[in-house]
Amino acid sequence: MPRSAWRFPGVPRRRACPRALNKLLELTATRPLAPSIRHGRSAPLLSASAEQLENVSLGYTPFLAHGPVLLAPAICSCPGRLLRPCRNCGAHVGNFSTSKLCRPARVITAVNDQLPGPTIHVREGDTVVVHVVNNSPYNITIHWYRGTQWADGPEMVTQCPIRPGNRYTYRYNATRQEGTLWWHAHSSMLRATVHGAIVIKPRNGDQGYPFPKPDKEEIILLGTKLLAHLSDHVLAVWWNRNVFDLERNAFLTGTLVNPADAYTINGKPGDLHKCSGKTFKLKVKSNSTYLLRIINAAVNTPMFFKIAGHNFTVVGADASYTTPYDTDVVVVAPGQTVDALMVAGATPSRRYYMVATPYNSARPNLPFRKRTATAVVEYSDAQRGARRPLLPPKQQFKDTATAHRFFTSLTALVRPGQPTVPLTVDTRMFVTIGLGFADCLPEQTRCKQQVFAGSMNNASFVLPTSMSLLEAHFKNVTGVYTRDFPDEPPVKFNYAKPPGDMDATTTKSTKVKTVRYNATVEVVLQNTALVARESHPMHLHGHNFFVLAQGFGNFHQETAVKRYNLVNPQERNTLAVPPGGWAVIRFVANNPGMVMDGRMWIMHCHFDAHLPIGLAMAFEVQDGPAPETALPPPPADFPQC
Repeated sequence: MPRSAWRFPGVPRRRACPRALNKLLELTATRPLAPSIRHGRSAPLLSASAEQLENVSLGYTPFLAHGPVLLAPAICSCPGRLLRPCRNCGAHVGNFSTSKLCRPARVITAVNDQLPGPTIHVREGDTVVVHVVNNSPYNITIHWYRGTQWADGPEMVTQCPIRPGNRYTYRYNATRQEGTLWWHAHSSMLRATVHGAIVIKPRNGDQGYPFPKPDKEEIILLGTKLLAHLSDHVLAVWWNRNVFDLERNAFLTGTLVNPADAYTINGKPGDLHKCSGKTFKLKVKSNSTYLLRIINAAVNTPMFFKIAGHNFTVVGADASYTTPYDTDVVVVAPGQTVDALMVAGATPSRRYYMVATPYNSARPNLPFRKRTATAVVEYSDAQRGARRPLLPPKQQFKDTATAHRFFTSLTALVRPGQPTVPLTVDTRMFVTIGLGFADCLPEQTRCKQQVFAGSMNNASFVLPTSMSLLEAHFKNVTGVYTRDFPDEPPVKFNYAKPPGDMDATTTKSTKVKTVRYNATVEVVLQNTALVARESHPMHLHGHNFFVLAQGFGNFHQETAVKRYNLVNPQERNTLAVPPGGWAVIRFVANNPGMVMDGRMWIMHCHFDAHLPIGLAMAFEVQDGPAPETALPPPPADFPQC
């Protein structure tokens, strides 16, 4: 498989990379490189052999030593030119100071001194290789979406974390995926600032789109800005700490993480906030078509996305094409992506606000702040001195009807060679999801009797501490997890209604569900209302799944099955289960593009406040029938606990 030449736009010109690059290139090459490559001159790589060229694509350059480092390839893609050695090809995840919203500057952990981090551009079928060096004070892992097993990234599920001062190389294939994904930290809440986009083009480039080629593409990354205040008297202390400490405090006290102080579009909250700094601006040309790659990287919040005076045509979601769907609002849950076409057809003399509004689905209300992020759309052919941007119609924060209409309106674009819905089911599961309570753990030194706990089928998932689940599976080590995750909840009740006198206590455990290789699995996800009715974005690692149906209230097989879409259901890797409702998903335990047997894949809520308190479970897939399908040993640099 070809290794992709990545582009990391916006890398600061701190220093030329040849000297730092030279050593790493020689370490990865099987023989000395051509002088023009070693010394970083801009001569085309025609003097290198094919073997040398492939080795060059594995060379990486570190630049700062203040945070986890993503080492970028030594060559980049230069449009219209041959591949050339890059002079500014380093990409690092470093600590830097930022000051927003009238607060003192604090140090955050981010990639390349950028928030969001650099975008990875690949083509379908490429093999992606990333060296990660951790120079931060925190343990870290990176999740790439649909990565091969040892490179999937969730901490203590498929790997131990990369400890400070250590490094690990991720390798995975971008197979049977086209569209937008993203990469992010999968340790604690560091993904709040450690994240970036992944753009997967068709194998034959833009000509392979199943829709007219857009004039330009733009990444729109929605995020969270945490000022980290718990109360006024500790504001300064917590503002100068990382989000890691926010989660740590929540764990010790048994409380939920405080809501975000602001939301962002491409790292900026917008000019509706005081002291917000620069506002992101999207420059457009009249009558041109733009492909907006929208990613929700917010920590705990679904978002409504609008642009005043403009509509969208949704053409993809979670790196799968959809039947074109016209809408004036895009709804995206944490972890999800949406690809939408927008025609710049408004009056060019005006400017237009791009708005991201949080969606509060919880009943009764959980902690929530009514804040809106903005950016500005400007027409390049407009006269100077345009008036204040026009706002779109106000979006209600609790608009569940609009969210549900959007989520249920998407269908897959059926094309030759694409996966189809399996009609025979081997394993059926009915899984309740939601919040409850659990007894304080001994290490929760500041909690009182009981704490918030997430659970699936009343099992609150606890990550192991001594060895990852996958390594325990590979080495056949006992005592790390058990294989008794239930196929249905232990107690049946009215899931969609408040519990009344019902006991909302759950138990802590590390239970997995074992399924055979190539089995078709159908899961009913039923939201509960034990603490609150809330839309939980459920993410399944290693797979796309088909969304057959979804609705409100309690799931009833007899009536729901009549609503199953077995023709063109949307494919997703993350699904926002309706608040007080249910959804049915179906997938095959054989991840396309890679051998998937003998693997461990986690399913969890993509609210970062809910994963650490147990709203998760894992699928263990048994070995397949052929020897070559066995899980290979972990790489030599695999992190150790």
